[in-house]
Amino acid sequence: MTDTLRPVDTAVPEATDSHPKALKRSIGVVGGTLLTLSCVTPASTLFVVVPDLFGTLGTATALTIAIGSLLCIAVAFCYSELGTLIPSAGGEYAMVSTMAGRLAGWLVFVLSLLVVMIVPPVIAMGTADYLAPVVHLDPSIAGAGVMLLATLAGLLDLRANAWITGIFLVLEVIAAAVVAVLGFAHSARGVNSLVSMRVADAHGHTDTVTAMLVVSGLAIALFVTQGFSTAVYLSEELEHPRRNVARTVLATLAISTVIILVPVAAITMGASNISELSGGDISPMVTAWSNSAVGTFVSLCVALAIINAGIVMVIQNSRVLFASARDKAWPTPVNTAFARLGRFGSPWVATLAVGVPGALLCFVNLDTLYGVTGVSVTGMYLLVAVAALLSRRGSHKHTPAWRMPLWPTVPVLLIAVLAYILTQQETSYLLWTGGITAAATLYWAFYLRPRKDTRWLVSIPEDQQT
Repeated sequence: MTDTLRPVDTAVPEATDSHPKALKRSIGVVGGTLLTLSCVTPASTLFVVVPDLFGTLGTATALTIAIGSLLCIAVAFCYSELGTLIPSAGGEYAMVSTMAGRLAGWLVFVLSLLVVMIVPPVIAMGTADYLAPVVHLDPSIAGAGVMLLATLAGLLDLRANAWITGIFLVLEVIAAAVVAVLGFAHSARGVNSLVSMRVADAHGHTDTVTAMLVVSGLAIALFVTQGFSTAVYLSEELEHPRRNVARTVLATLAISTVIILVPVAAITMGASNISELSGGDISPMVTAWSNSAVGTFVSLCVALAIINAGIVMVIQNSRVLFASARDKAWPTPVNTAFARLGRFGSPWVATLAVGVPGALLCFVNLDTLYGVTGVSVTGMYLLVAVAALLSRRGSHKHTPAWRMPLWPTVPVLLIAVLAYILTQQETSYLLWTGGITAAATLYWAFYLRPRKDTRWLVSIPEDQQT
């Protein structure tokens, strides 16, 4: 982590018409990887998101996550190539706008904004369950408290947050490792159970998990390791982004997949029966495999992991709003506010703008948040794959950058698979996401497009283009 402590120039460049304001470059690949891994937040994903998959997919959960992780390799290739070509805090929207046009970039921005606004409260609401050994709290209130705490931490210097999240990350990896060791040590069934495709219903009867259920579950499985894209959002603050963005994206995906998938396999094999597995309540399993002290330790580590995830996600999300303001996506007063940097170099207004609404979202129905997030992530990945397919046209063909293997086969296959996954999602979630996207398209048509010379001017800061 020594590269997170390297002295940096604390002066923040002022914006001009020809040289957009840039975030200060203050972290190396290790600091970026710590922040990115913390955004994936393997332990909180394992303990908050995966239990819902157990309830739907039972013993097929590990298989579904494994398939989702394989798809994410192709997604990571697209992010790595585009992220080194277009190193901007705007992330997906900067990449897609540059490669596929301003409207496509605007739509992917809206989808990414949905994801970055919904995911933190989804994770945060799991805090109450894992603080239960110490204190009993309402999940919505606990989640809102975590979001407000994460917002305060997000106002600090990025290097300080790299240390905070690094310490929390160690604790959550330990928790995941303890669960994996205990699960395998108390295996109630063999390795073949990982592909046995069995799930228990509400009455305890065992049913077969169909292939269509697995395909439908892939939207959430993609969400499980989704945070590896944070490296792209941090590209303006990474040293040598042409090299370090790809390294951080690919390394984070590999590490997070292992940290999540191994304990999932252990839990599947260690659950005493299919009903217990489908119930998805992991804490009692851990206590049964060990004792109450170990169960409490794991629960508290997970609670810290959730707080850690909130901090990193608020950091990521504020950078998205900062970049959108710099690129003049909003009326002038809003752009001015979101682009304002504080004394620590962080976009403090944008940080508050994502943290406070995130606290309010903790009071929205959790299933709806999950469904909209799954659809949004899948749609966002699809548009990124389209941009990757177009990444070697014109001048970009000769721009020095990391290049994915098997292009254009990888993005073409990814587009086909993601489009099919979208068709298998619940209609209500598609309608919610589609309605928001349609409203955003109207904003584009009536506000942004008529002002194409002064609004939505997607740019790459001058010092990042080398």
